[in-house]
Amino acid sequence: MIVVSDTSPLSNLAIIGYLSLLQQIYERVLIPPSVAEELARGGEDDDRIVGVLSLDWIEVRQPTNLQQITTLENDNNLDRGEAEAIVLALELGADELLIDERLGRREAMRLGLSITGLLGVLLIAKRRGLVVAIRPVMDDLINQAGFRVSNQLYAEVLLAANENFS
Repeated sequence: MIVVSDTSPLSNLAIIGYLSLLQQIYERVLIPPSVAEELARGGEDDDRIVGVLSLDWIEVRQPTNLQQITTLENDNNLDRGEAEAIVLALELGADELLIDERLGRREAMRLGLSITGLLGVLLIAKRRGLVVAIRPVMDDLINQAGFRVSNQLYAEVLLAANENFS
């Protein structure tokens, strides 16, 4: 399975101590150079992110279609990491693109990519028995990593996980 990730799923899971979920679910995750740079910069501010790039199951790959990357940045207002991740996923025929940002998700879907966000990863983890409950993990994402989740989405994820909202 070929899985490409943007920065958010990796950094947020690293902050709350659940990064290993990605390895357990996907075995190997590919990232473009700009995502690696964003993780390195994030590691300067938060030492929980520092080790992400040293993991042997995370591999940096360079996308080759620089024109498409530039177009995604300029015409679709995506940051460099999102644009590179989308192009890398397209070039590799990735089975999954891990991305959370709304504009990036919209563009990835328009281009025919299969996407999963961080909350989708948590649902997979729950179905596979890798986490007992999603609520405490989502709460950690919100409280420790500053991950933004609307009340409606929070409730929908809990419902999908067969957990009570109240």
